[in-house]
Amino acid sequence: MRLKLTVLLALSGPALALAADAVGEVDTVFKFIGPDHKIVVDAHDDPKVSGVTCYVSRAKTGGIKGGLGLAEDKSEASIACRQTSPIAFAKALPQQEEVFNERTSLIFKKLRIVRMVDAKRNTLVYLTYSDRVIEGSPQNSISAVPVDRGTPIPLK
Repeated sequence: MRLKLTVLLALSGPALALAADAVGEVDTVFKFIGPDHKIVVDAHDDPKVSGVTCYVSRAKTGGIKGGLGLAEDKSEASIACRQTSPIAFAKALPQQEEVFNERTSLIFKKLRIVRMVDAKRNTLVYLTYSDRVIEGSPQNSISAVPVDRGTPIPLK
């Protein structure tokens, strides 16, 4: 059992190992059976940049399918990233890297957060979008966190 768990975590990649912190939620549609449709807000700390947190709001489908985990959530999401403490880098960053992903349907769909480095402006840019195995969605949202010029962003 332990070996299976280790293999699963290794195959999942580092972005899946991190969990989002639930901040809150609001109901948008009442459902007689199963949970209501909701908008949920989660906090995602950047695993390689201490001091940066991204807040993502997204739709969560309720009802019977949603309650059983069989529903496909909508692709719309919004992101706002902020400096929440002094920014520090444990090691050099790649120009672009996925920092988090989460399934939004049983098999086919994921919500992703990608960090990009704008070295010219010493800024971290975060993009959230949803993709599917067959066809993704162009709907996306971005947020930028400027880093103090005295702390250049280390690039790989």
